[in-house]
Amino acid sequence: MTNSLFEHVSAVIKDRRSVSWAKMNGGLIPDAVVNDLLGLAHWAPTHARTEPWQFWVYSGAALSGFGKTHADLYWAHTPEEKRLEATYTKLEHNVDKASHLVIAAMKRGINPKIPLIEEVAAASAAIQNILLGAASLGIASFWSTGGMTHSPALRDHLGLSEHDIVLGLLFLGYTDEPAKPGVRHTQVSEKVKWL
Repeated sequence: MTNSLFEHVSAVIKDRRSVSWAKMNGGLIPDAVVNDLLGLAHWAPTHARTEPWQFWVYSGAALSGFGKTHADLYWAHTPEEKRLEATYTKLEHNVDKASHLVIAAMKRGINPKIPLIEEVAAASAAIQNILLGAASLGIASFWSTGGMTHSPALRDHLGLSEHDIVLGLLFLGYTDEPAKPGVRHTQVSEKVKWL
């Protein structure tokens, strides 16, 4: 197939890599660029146009503040016998080298006919749009589900309802690390049945 747009999109998809927040270098992304990435998210497929994605963007002092808040939520909502100072410190400082942090959630639409899984799929597609847009601009990204991501404590902190789901923390920044080669453990032919 010869089509330059397909080839470009294909290259971005195949070349996208997760870059751990620890491997980011502290370089700053202009807010306008992050806003453009969020604009791409808004074009994800969505059944009945429920548009169930919701984002919170942290940068600068707010980013550092979220690191502390995240660590405090962990400490307050983890049984004392399971708390670790190392985890607290990691959550407090894992934002230090990122330019921006985007918390991504599925905010349940008001149409009860739309199955929950379709709302999660739409919000996840919105996240993928952000990651692909970032990759096309040479921006490092990391979709994290660690820390308090799936805890009711973070959901409540964000003012979400019990029907909403925090899907991840998206770290955005720059890195000096060379891109790693892509790895898949199977061939696409193993995942596809032609009938």
